[in-house]
Amino acid sequence: MINFTRQATSVVRAVWRRRWLGAISAWVAAVVLGVLALAIPERHEARARIYVDTQTVLKPLMSGLAFQPDIDQQVRMLARTLISRPNVERLARDKTIGLPQGDEAQMNRLIDDLTKAIKVELSGGNNLYQISYRDVDGQRANRLVTTLVGLFMDSSADSKRRDSEEASRFIDEQIRSYETKLTEAEGRLKDFKLRNMNVTVVNNQDYFARMSLMTDDIGRLKVALAAAEQSRDALKRELASTEPQVADAAAAATPVMSLTPELDARLDTQRRQLDEMLRRYTDEHPDVQSTRRTIAQLEAQRNREQDGARSSGQSPSRARAAAAAANPMFQRLRVSLAEAEANVASLRGQLGSQSVRLEEIKSQAGRVPQAEAELAQLNRDYDIIRKNYEQLVSRREAASLGVKIDQQSSLADFRLVEPPRVQPKPVFPSRFQMAVGAMLLSLAIGMAAAYAASLLNPTFANESELREFTKRPVLGVMTKVVDPRAVALDRQDRMRLASTMGLFLMIHVAWMVWILMHSPA
Repeated sequence: MINFTRQATSVVRAVWRRRWLGAISAWVAAVVLGVLALAIPERHEARARIYVDTQTVLKPLMSGLAFQPDIDQQVRMLARTLISRPNVERLARDKTIGLPQGDEAQMNRLIDDLTKAIKVELSGGNNLYQISYRDVDGQRANRLVTTLVGLFMDSSADSKRRDSEEASRFIDEQIRSYETKLTEAEGRLKDFKLRNMNVTVVNNQDYFARMSLMTDDIGRLKVALAAAEQSRDALKRELASTEPQVADAAAAATPVMSLTPELDARLDTQRRQLDEMLRRYTDEHPDVQSTRRTIAQLEAQRNREQDGARSSGQSPSRARAAAAAANPMFQRLRVSLAEAEANVASLRGQLGSQSVRLEEIKSQAGRVPQAEAELAQLNRDYDIIRKNYEQLVSRREAASLGVKIDQQSSLADFRLVEPPRVQPKPVFPSRFQMAVGAMLLSLAIGMAAAYAASLLNPTFANESELREFTKRPVLGVMTKVVDPRAVALDRQDRMRLASTMGLFLMIHVAWMVWILMHSPA
């Protein structure tokens, strides 16, 4: 701190020794900087604020029905691409704005300057954008910002319409392409089926799996055939051990009934029904009379058959033998044996058919797997193409619905929150700020000039400064005796310096007041 104080004191003394040079330098710098401040025009800023509302009522209602792009991202992209070279070139060549026109090189410089000067920024929150531009002509800046606002609000509709048209055209081209592919795939599948009509191909089941299933079926048929043959043989043995004729006493007791067992059974049934009806109805009931007539007819038919058997010369013993041959147990065994024979024959037929099919599949061992692999490939290609085709058609419908929604009601609402206007005060640096800066800078230049002159022609106020500067010991010092005349001259010099710098400050203050009085409110 002591060293800093000592150095500051040394600088102040050096400037004071060259005070008149510093004052003259300050005056000269003030005049030059004042002229520059008056020559440099003030710049005015025009700005506008736009809010883009992307949260509309249609957005949640159309969710899942129509294609909805990311509106927020599109708006941000529009804001970034608003200051593109084509847009800035359109602004530069717009004569209504009033920008200076020139040759190609001058126009390129103007476009580059406009690209750097125009600002499109987020202001205070999401989807609130501020467009600003600074120019020496405030009205020209206002016209340029107004044109930019129109471009920003119109470019959204143009870009969405252009994107929708391009998307629809692209989807239509892809659908036509997939229609051609789908037709070709269907043709290949049809040709394959025509070429391989003799080859057994089952969907979702490969060659070896079918062989395994058919082998299992043949095994089950063999087991069932063996069981059926055993059952048939058992019936044969039982039928062979069963006496086909009943005993003679039983045959003598029922000589007539044994000749017509079927009619006897029907007569027994009708008689039981008649007994049941007589318990509930009288003899005059129609059902009772009808049953009596049926019984009479059956009895007459039985008598005719018995008479026919006697008239044919069949003796009673032979009639009894014929009746005995119709033994119910023997007949049931014969029927069961016939059924068993039929079952055995059916199983043998199935076994033979399955064996033939298995042999056919085995004979096609070289063709079936290849045909199955080719069919699987064809089906896979066809399914993929059909799935993509259906997705493209559904997306085209969703895109078409989205275009209709955009045409009738936009999903983004552009609101001009702050219309384009010129700010009442010029932007930094204004002429008043330049005047203050010119005064401070001229004072700094004056002090710097005085200190530089002191460094070029150094003098020392005391022995310590001389010792520090020369790095040598000081042998002695001389004392200056100041007379009253020198003191008076020194006082007069200070008064002249104070008057000069006071006039300097007064002129600057008056100039700044004049600037404030003539600047717009």
